[in-house]
Amino acid sequence: MVNILVVEDDKNLQKLMVAVLKQHGYQVLSAKDGLEALDILDTSHVDLIISDIMMPNMDGYDLTDALRKSNYNLPILMVTAKETLDDKKKGFIVGTDDYMVKPIDMDEMVLRVAALLRRSRIINERRLIIGDIELDYDALTISKNGRATILPKKEFYLLFKLLSYSKHIFTRQQLMDEIWGMDSEADERTVDVHIKRLREKFADSNEFEIITVRGLGYKAEIKV
Repeated sequence: MVNILVVEDDKNLQKLMVAVLKQHGYQVLSAKDGLEALDILDTSHVDLIISDIMMPNMDGYDLTDALRKSNYNLPILMVTAKETLDDKKKGFIVGTDDYMVKPIDMDEMVLRVAALLRRSRIINERRLIIGDIELDYDALTISKNGRATILPKKEFYLLFKLLSYSKHIFTRQQLMDEIWGMDSEADERTVDVHIKRLREKFADSNEFEIITVRGLGYKAEIKV
């Protein structure tokens, strides 16, 4: 079960966010400010935090900064009432992963939460072994028989994602949202270009194959 902590001092908004997340199968904890959130984190496992910025006692910036300095690497989705470059810059500097602007679209919130959780899982796994090949997330390398090949960042993330969930079909939009980000100005054809490059580089691979599922998207098939 995935545990999400909602940190929001607006009681009505907090209740709504908690209810929507529970409807989508998440276990949800809640706090009214950063200090209460820290108390919860001392006693409970949390996979992701959704935090307002403006709160009494400890705001979202200070909460995020405190967590990153304490080596908490869980994803943080920050909620703000105003969208300015300075607000975003400050948030990203202290370590937030994504932003939403009030009023919150609950459907978008659920999509962003799912994308952050999937991205976090990939990063936490770090290494993937399939037959004789090994993918190293930190080095962006694919190694086989002692020879390592470094891939461009987006190509590596795309391949790592597909191989981590072999036989699972991903739409182009899902891959765009997770690897390029939901706010990217690139279109879905970008995914096609990267898939083509990967196929060319690993055309002789005996370990896996990237398959186009017509009308849906892509999936990876493990051969070993």
